Amino acid sequence: MSQGTLYIVSAASGTGKTSLLKELLEQTQDAVVSVSHTTRAKREGEENGLHYHFVAEEQFTGLIAQGDFLEHAQVFGNYYGTSQSAVASQLAQGLDVILEIDWQGAQQVRRLMPDAVGIFILPPSKEALLSRLQGRGQDSAEVIKGRMEEAVSEMSHYAEFDYLVVNDVFAVALDDLQAIFKAQRLKAKQQSQAHGQMISDLFL
Repeated sequence: MSQGTLYIVSAASGTGKTSLLKELLEQTQDAVVSVSHTTRAKREGEENGLHYHFVAEEQFTGLIAQGDFLEHAQVFGNYYGTSQSAVASQLAQGLDVILEIDWQGAQQVRRLMPDAVGIFILPPSKEALLSRLQGRGQDSAEVIKGRMEEAVSEMSHYAEFDYLVVNDVFAVALDDLQAIFKAQRLKAKQQSQAHGQMISDLFL
């Protein structure tokens, strides 16, 4: 069995990352999105272990002390983090693991797992991104302005990633994501692990 690949997927809010990854997972075998730990309260409709691992703050800080997080952050008073042991277990099972995290989390992960493959998703233009944010119909003009400023700051870190995917036409962006996964799985290291016996037999 070949070792899975760790992917870091980042994007500004409103770029369509979640929709792309949802479709990617439906069409790609042996790929999962990592389930983060959090100390925030569970919301209606959420399931423990599916949406998040909901834990007490004492447990979370204990995991920090043990060095179990690939990355973690405190947001609006709540902790969020990615368990290194959980990710390692999934990778050992041959699963490709996707982390949906921001550029700051990506930097933390790369320090511990430099072989992680980084993918950044960009909108086709600022106008398109603004239209998508406005299309939600839930935020005031002031909130949207703030989100746009955050988005521009987030997007400025695109060069820290290995691949760029532009989400202009959804189907094209999805094809691009699938191509990255397929190319990674066809690398010599992954293929030699997956087909080790067959390759050995070629030289008998």
